[in-house]
Amino acid sequence: MTLAVPDFPTLEREGLVYLDTSATAQTVRPAIEAMDRYYETYRATIHRSVYSIANEATEAYEEARAKVAAFAGASVGETVFTRNATEAINLVAYAWGRANVGPDDLVLTTQMEHHSNIVPWQLLGGRLEYVPVGDDGLLDLDALDALLEHGPKLVAVGHVSNVLGTINPVAEIARRAHAAGALVLVDGAQAVPSLPVDFAELGVDFYAWTGHKAYGPTGIGVLHGRRQLLEEMPPFLGGGHMIARVGETESTWAEPPAKFEAGTMPVAEAIGLGAALDWLSGIGMDQVREHGRDVTAYAVERLSEIEGLKLYGPSDPEHRGSLTSFALEGIHPHDIAEILGRSGVCVRAGHHCAQPLHRRLGSPASTRASYAIHNTREDVDRLIEGLGTVQEVFA
Repeated sequence: MTLAVPDFPTLEREGLVYLDTSATAQTVRPAIEAMDRYYETYRATIHRSVYSIANEATEAYEEARAKVAAFAGASVGETVFTRNATEAINLVAYAWGRANVGPDDLVLTTQMEHHSNIVPWQLLGGRLEYVPVGDDGLLDLDALDALLEHGPKLVAVGHVSNVLGTINPVAEIARRAHAAGALVLVDGAQAVPSLPVDFAELGVDFYAWTGHKAYGPTGIGVLHGRRQLLEEMPPFLGGGHMIARVGETESTWAEPPAKFEAGTMPVAEAIGLGAALDWLSGIGMDQVREHGRDVTAYAVERLSEIEGLKLYGPSDPEHRGSLTSFALEGIHPHDIAEILGRSGVCVRAGHHCAQPLHRRLGSPASTRASYAIHNTREDVDRLIEGLGTVQEVFA
């Protein structure tokens, strides 16, 4: 299954093969058009004014929240808009973490996490320990069980690794963590755009993701949190809209999600994300997952044929999301990306904001090709041809 390229304006550029969706997806045309309609026909602030276009803007913003909640299997009251997944995780670290995690308390994360799911827990100031990654690219769940015996307050885990592509069994991890008395936060930035996600069915406590990886705009992210937890948490930011009443010496807070949405929110971006999710829903997330699995399995097969190439992550496509990271013997990842870029093949090189994982892999950096709904097996062939050129240059 492939889609018409006109759904993605940037991909109309001749010869472009975009394989960097794990960093940021191309914004789908319906999302761009929805934001343009807001800016051109009913541009106004939300939640405050009573004139017609302000009401229209408020309705569109809250309709977008309803779409986001339904798309991820959450309720509207469990769906907070943020700037991105990083802010969503920081919101939990500050608003929940500061009230519940002391200097001697333990937070568990994993060796395969993005820095956004490591640094906030370091800043929180408790003890931090890591669930190791096996040579097969999978989390060591026996080690998780052993660490859970130490009584952590929280387990923070990525749903899909942005380097290995590993799809983690977050529902099972949540079951084990809850049995040990810990809450669970999931970084779903790589998962929500590429496979079906249901916050309620997963049984986790917090789930963070971002719009720009889901074919929507930048500047909009999402935190789903269990309603009871959101009600108990203090605000992350103070200001307008998030209050019930402001007195001279103290204030009271609005109900979630408003309590965590201080100031003027990204109205256009929320509307654009809602339109992008309408577009994804029109395809069906089962079909999106099947397409990604097919293209990625083909990429794994072709990359495995290249002499001197080391492929990271699970070999079984059932355990892998829509990306492949690799190293070519004797060639720096930045050189690989630069040479591929000359022919229009766009990949990412570096540590991908996952330095602890790269130390575990024994390499400071890797090259990553990530696959979207618009990619085809022919795009993978272009990647393989480009890698052949790279090897010729360094022969």
